[in-house]
Amino acid sequence: MKKAVCVAAGLFVAFLCFASVSSAGPIIDQILKKKELVVGTSATYPPMTFKAKNGKPYGLDIDLAGAIAAEMGVKLRIEIIPFDELIPALENGKIDMIISCMTITARRNLRVAYVGPYFISGQSILTTKDVAININGPEDVNKPDFSIAVPRGTTTEQIAGKILPKAKIVVVKSNDEALALLLKKKVKALMSDYPFVTVEALRYKDKGLVSNPPFSMEPLGIAVRQGDPLLVNFLGNFINTLRSNGIINVLTQRWFTDPSWMADLP
Repeated sequence: MKKAVCVAAGLFVAFLCFASVSSAGPIIDQILKKKELVVGTSATYPPMTFKAKNGKPYGLDIDLAGAIAAEMGVKLRIEIIPFDELIPALENGKIDMIISCMTITARRNLRVAYVGPYFISGQSILTTKDVAININGPEDVNKPDFSIAVPRGTTTEQIAGKILPKAKIVVVKSNDEALALLLKKKVKALMSDYPFVTVEALRYKDKGLVSNPPFSMEPLGIAVRQGDPLLVNFLGNFINTLRSNGIINVLTQRWFTDPSWMADLP
């Protein structure tokens, strides 16, 4: 009897050892098997992620996704998905990870695992010069007669609800819709991530749009499904490598100091 138990235990240990060497991790295995990394992004946050005139996605986030795919030795496929549908798409297995100017939050972290941050952002306000001259902080916006557009399902919407309870918050589908409302003067301002606000202020300088300095600090991270610690470890080490060898800084300089790419914006 003891001999049978020992044999069974030995077989179980052997099985565990075999499984550990034959399987890297459920998600990594799938990516390597299909030889394709599928990344979800909203493509509505230039210069981090945006859709160019030719319909293709570009930006710092897209460059980062390309670097990850290259390191894995697989092809990259980008899926453009509305921001508030990205996490459900990840949970359903439609995409392998999210790289979309997504702030790491505790609430989101209950549903997905995060790697990063790879970039530090913050909330900022885009408005016209005549309105901006009277804005020194959120308290100057927190008024019943001040209308401000925010994209749905984002930390911007959450923060606006907390710090601007008296303002007229107009929740829209995307940053593009918020910008359209501002340009048509249907709202006094829009609130969004600092990179987007900075870019649009430069892009529409001739229309009198200006941005305010960020009034919050938000870490941007890569979101992946739970259940594959090796993938989290791989991404964490890869981001640290890109940061230590200066690649993250090069990408930041490229997208934030060279305005030539703006010609590709639709």
